[in-house]
Amino acid sequence: MAEHLATLDDVDLAGLTVLIRSDLNVPLSNGEVADDFRIVTSLPTIAEVHRRAERVVVASHLGRPGGYDESLSLAPVATRLAELSGLDVVLAPGVVGPEVEAAVAEAEAGSVVLLENTRFEAGETTNDPNLASGFAALADFFVNDAFGTAHRTHASNVGVAERLPAVAGRLMESEIIAFDRLLTSRERPYVVVMGGAKVSDKLKVIENLLPDVDLMLIGGGMCFTLLKAAGFRIGNSLVEEDMVPVVERLLESHHGEKIVLPVDIVESDAFSRTANTQIVDVNAIDDGWMGLDIGPRSTERFAGAVREAASVFWNGPMGVFEWEPFRAGTEGIAAAIAESTGYTVVGGGDSVAAIRMLGLESTISHVSSGGGAGLAMLGGAVLPGVAALMAKDHNEGIT
Repeated sequence: MAEHLATLDDVDLAGLTVLIRSDLNVPLSNGEVADDFRIVTSLPTIAEVHRRAERVVVASHLGRPGGYDESLSLAPVATRLAELSGLDVVLAPGVVGPEVEAAVAEAEAGSVVLLENTRFEAGETTNDPNLASGFAALADFFVNDAFGTAHRTHASNVGVAERLPAVAGRLMESEIIAFDRLLTSRERPYVVVMGGAKVSDKLKVIENLLPDVDLMLIGGGMCFTLLKAAGFRIGNSLVEEDMVPVVERLLESHHGEKIVLPVDIVESDAFSRTANTQIVDVNAIDDGWMGLDIGPRSTERFAGAVREAASVFWNGPMGVFEWEPFRAGTEGIAAAIAESTGYTVVGGGDSVAAIRMLGLESTISHVSSGGGAGLAMLGGAVLPGVAALMAKDHNEGIT
């Protein structure tokens, strides 16, 4: 896939106004950016286009507003983007329309205009053609750098790519290369670690990857649905009852033996940071208690498999890692991936948060900005945001 993707290497941007779709969907706290990871990962493309083009317009969504919502304005993002980039960033008075077009046209050469939250417009998530045309009216060229929304068909990524000459940005390019490597040229042993709450969210990727992996290690809340399907007592642990027969067939399938489940659990008598806890074998979870992390033997077993792997993909924490009593499993996996000498990819907001909390980003081959998009790609889906770029005539607007 990556070799067919047109990138910034294929285009001359001199004298052009370029619209970049970035993923600046960051958490806010008290009106300020609480975690700037996604802004930081967007900087290389913004900085490069700023050097090469006449003007830069940046678009992004933030949260899930149902129309205009002042609390989800990109104003704090504009401030942080300016601080991190050292560039003059001007927040536009809206998303599209005459006022925004005038703001872009009147912006000084070399400036960066940040559009307001694209989801303030109702047509964003439905890929409304009028909204897509409104985006296209703002620029001469389009660069899609928002891998985090590549699995969505929205006006600001797919619609505008159908209306302007378009290529992938540097972040999008690196994400596609990373996941393409896992899909087509991974080295073995290939180990996948899956966590998080719901197995239903990740069933497609589990089914798609299971024939190709050497081991699939499953922890987090989702493991209890599999443990119940395997006949274990799970107490009050999280379970998706409707998924039990589905995963039972998965466990009994030809590749089911590759699935590795925890052998011990940190159980708690309540879903609380301060609840009573104890470590029990996986077949001894007490009635009325719930598993909130994998236990130490499971952590070492999982970590050992990760250390020996030549390719690793991790998505989802092993427990409620935000609370210290249930953090050890996630920390153990993170440390093992950091120690791995193989090719390592970490994706998904919670997994990335754990890696960053432990200061291990620099030890990972690729830390992905898009959990859902990465899972969709590994699950065999064609990402609409990428397909829109690959559908373009590579000679259209490219020199």
